[in-house]
Amino acid sequence: MEEVGLLSILVFGFILGIKHAIEPDHVIAVSTIASQSKKLWRSSLAGVFWGVGHTATLFVVGIVLILMKGELPEKWAMSLEFLVGIMLVYFGVAAVRSVKTARNQGHEHVHQPRDVSYTKSMFMGLIHGLAGSAAMVLLTMSTVNTVWEGAAYIFIFGAGTVVGMLFFTTIIGIPFVFSAGKMRINKALTQATGVISTGFGFYYMYNLGITEGLFQLWMQ
Repeated sequence: MEEVGLLSILVFGFILGIKHAIEPDHVIAVSTIASQSKKLWRSSLAGVFWGVGHTATLFVVGIVLILMKGELPEKWAMSLEFLVGIMLVYFGVAAVRSVKTARNQGHEHVHQPRDVSYTKSMFMGLIHGLAGSAAMVLLTMSTVNTVWEGAAYIFIFGAGTVVGMLFFTTIIGIPFVFSAGKMRINKALTQATGVISTGFGFYYMYNLGITEGLFQLWMQ
């Protein structure tokens, strides 16, 4: 019966991982990378690398905190979340600038395929994993009974995020791939992605800093 119960928990964790992958800040962040590709499989792979980075951070930080039977102080947990906002702004601005740079360098350069940076995708996943580690540990500790079960739960949850992000980066990459030969549309989509990422990043930081009181915690 205990094995059946653990299996149910792991299946639930996998489903939660898929759901977690499609949170707005995750999808928006990876879209700035997926927009750089002219091949669908490259966009899809960007999502896989995000998921791997995300899972690695969650697993390492999560297991350490579970072994220490501790949790991150609210100030630190929120500060890690704040890093996500900074990252969204940075990659959003970079996406907009990439279009302007290509335009300034001439028509021929614009038609050359851009390479997707899997290092950036993994970095995004690492930051998102750090930001979500506190909530992940609380969820894990309330769900399982042993460290080994916790490790299995986090790993399966991470596998769910990889699958979820693989699916959604594939969908996100479709319009960029099909518009590859129509540079005006492609540039407009890339710029829109950058603007959305930048705007959401500033909103994310404002919400954490002002609405949820992070700036006040920093002053204490």
